[in-house]
Amino acid sequence: MEKNGMYALLEAIEARARTNRARVAMGIREPNPKTLESAWKAQELGYAQVVLVGNKKEIDEIGTELEVVDTDDPEKVLSELLVSRKVDAAIRGTAKASGTISNLKEALGMKRVCRLALLLTADGTPFFLAPVGIDEGNTIADKLRMITLGAEYIRRLGVEPVVGVLSGGRIGDIGRDRRVDRTLADGEFVTGRALELGIDTRHYTILIEDAIKESNFIIAPDGISGNLIFRTIAFLGGGDGLGAPVLMDDYVFVDTSRVGGHFTKAIMLASALSYLHKERKKVIH
Repeated sequence: MEKNGMYALLEAIEARARTNRARVAMGIREPNPKTLESAWKAQELGYAQVVLVGNKKEIDEIGTELEVVDTDDPEKVLSELLVSRKVDAAIRGTAKASGTISNLKEALGMKRVCRLALLLTADGTPFFLAPVGIDEGNTIADKLRMITLGAEYIRRLGVEPVVGVLSGGRIGDIGRDRRVDRTLADGEFVTGRALELGIDTRHYTILIEDAIKESNFIIAPDGISGNLIFRTIAFLGGGDGLGAPVLMDDYVFVDTSRVGGHFTKAIMLASALSYLHKERKKVIH
């Protein structure tokens, strides 16, 4: 598959972030110099105006020139800032995952969230991945919803989605294990249904190494395996994670992992997505 569209996307994300320079809130718990430096770098590079959301005393003890919203509950305040439009976008940063997501769902009236991670392999190959939340993608309906929402979101970014569906074994493994059999059957069904919906999709079984060569949107068997793929690439395999935007129309929220401490690219992505949302609203209105 020709991946020039994906490589061009990365350049476009950086350019749009610099053009937009959105006001981006970032959750902070247990601040450290590395985390604060990555936030400052995003502002210094012109990607965004960064607002740190956390305990000001703890942040000031380390020192930063960035704006700080003082709170002991960044998980809640991030959503409040987003909904009140006091910021253009937000990233989780080092705020707690469960509290941040539950507050986001409550503030926006969402029953569930769907996240789409943007990753780079060790050799710099960019691709999207879902599901990445450990409680996501556990049913056929969930996976189809992620494929349709994710495909629409990717198209908005100017890239045509090519989906690679993964399962727990090869077709020749049928009969070895009931759980593996179920993932293979689900993979076949989901692929067929996505094709009926007009989305270029192929079932790669367990062969992720083949899927990454031809697809730009990988669907893991479930949220746990998707989260493990994300962590293996970003923290063990020499790759990188730019963040996982929550798929929604009116707000920009990029989920991040607290591990690693690098948030410059996530802030860049949030600012670029904010730009795209503004441009889309102009077209709609």
